[in-house]
Amino acid sequence: MNEITAAITAVGGYVPDYVLSNKELVQYVNTSDKWIYEHLGIRERHILKGEGRGTSDLCIPVAKQICEKRGIDPSEIDLLLIATSTPDMIVPTTSNIVAAAIGAKNAWAMDINLACSGFLAALDVGARFIEGGKYAKVMVIGADKMSAIVDYTERMTASIFGDGGGGVLLEPDYNGYGLKDSILKTDGEGGKHLFMPAGGSALPASEITVSARQHYIRMNGKEIYHLAVKHMVATIQELTARNDLSGDDIKWLVPHQANKRIVLEVARQLSFPEEKIMINIHHYGNTTAGTIPLCLWDYQQLLKKGDKILMSAFGAGFTWGANYFIWAYDGA
Repeated sequence: MNEITAAITAVGGYVPDYVLSNKELVQYVNTSDKWIYEHLGIRERHILKGEGRGTSDLCIPVAKQICEKRGIDPSEIDLLLIATSTPDMIVPTTSNIVAAAIGAKNAWAMDINLACSGFLAALDVGARFIEGGKYAKVMVIGADKMSAIVDYTERMTASIFGDGGGGVLLEPDYNGYGLKDSILKTDGEGGKHLFMPAGGSALPASEITVSARQHYIRMNGKEIYHLAVKHMVATIQELTARNDLSGDDIKWLVPHQANKRIVLEVARQLSFPEEKIMINIHHYGNTTAGTIPLCLWDYQQLLKKGDKILMSAFGAGFTWGANYFIWAYDGA
């Protein structure tokens, strides 16, 4: 029997209806449409409105869409992995909430919190269960409601982040398609550069933490920029070298949409042409774990069976990595 690999067999995506444009955003924060676009490459971002709505409300449409596209019932899902840093609540997991909502009664459901690298990690975890023969249908979703933890008086984070998510279905393949290799790394020293001070067990919510605005993310953008470029370039180079891949072999680079300058600098250092890079940050901003699957969703009509694809991300932790896939089907 040929080796089992985990192939992507369907893609889904979802962004909320409400669009927060740069023009509207500048009414709340001291910046300009020109500055945001020139520094970040963003024109607009989508925001999930409504009391009591959380990341599960981004994931549920994605999950239903994937099931409909693949023609399966949610009860057939063996494993549901959701990559998110903005769970609906501490317990139960967002994956539990989504599984119940869509009727995935036979699935083991688990959240993975690795910020912007979460979707890559979840893909790798899901693939291991496929490769080991334990599960046959693994749904992997990356989504974040970043508007819940963004301070809309702070220029950088307010400008960068948006809400949204996407996902894929992984199934066994015996013909060489699917996940071929991955690199995942962590440097815990980077935690001080992107974090949310309060809301966890070390500093639970209180009047003091709320009044001190400690339930919003804090970010050292300059430090993140340089390290994101460095590590994304290095992991892509390592992955291509050990799989004997040249730039001509790669059909698409799917980078985390941190900001457009990071994406283009990574491409420049790799001598990778812009026309082979998936970019949609201008429409969605940085949706954290949602950016890579949203790229796959937006570009799915252009994907062809046999396309060699590299995915790469860098995020809080610091965590980073890259995945090498061979695409398993034509179009959407």
